[in-house]
Amino acid sequence: MYSASDLRKNLKIQIDGEPYVITDFQFVKPGKGQALYRCRLKNMITGSQFDRSFRSVDSFEAADLQEKKMQYLYKSEGKYTFMDSDTYEQVELTEDQVGDAVNFLVDNIDVEILFYGDRPLGVTAPNFVDLVVTQADPWVKGDTAAGNSKPVTVETGYSLQVPPFVEQGERIRIDTRTGQYVTRVK
Repeated sequence: MYSASDLRKNLKIQIDGEPYVITDFQFVKPGKGQALYRCRLKNMITGSQFDRSFRSVDSFEAADLQEKKMQYLYKSEGKYTFMDSDTYEQVELTEDQVGDAVNFLVDNIDVEILFYGDRPLGVTAPNFVDLVVTQADPWVKGDTAAGNSKPVTVETGYSLQVPPFVEQGERIRIDTRTGQYVTRVK
């Protein structure tokens, strides 16, 4: 159980049997009266958001969330299929549920899937992935107008800026939290 003083950004709580994540949080102490905790809540199933104020005496249940390590198998008809490596159970998620992780999914990559009960909510890719550059424009020596980077496209179709020495066919490491180039991989 959480009390109102435990509320903070990214805390996951359960209200009326549904999981919510706190996306914004403010502590308000008016001149007289009780302190208030103003929160912006996002429903983790439907994605709807709303504001609500809580008093210091309010309490909340922790959301019954679990993360499972699963392996990405394939995409078919707009659905992404993942498999639990231990039980071989398969789960299908929509593109909305997969979110930004879609840019980094390659066959057989291990990801973390967040479940509420038996219902999958979202995917977290590993912090770093190694992908092959499929398209890279040649760098023209002396081309300083474009800056110190050039655009490339990797095998998943994701485009990003890399240093000029990265060529087509090379494997690069990408930070999935920021979507930025980290280093070349041998």
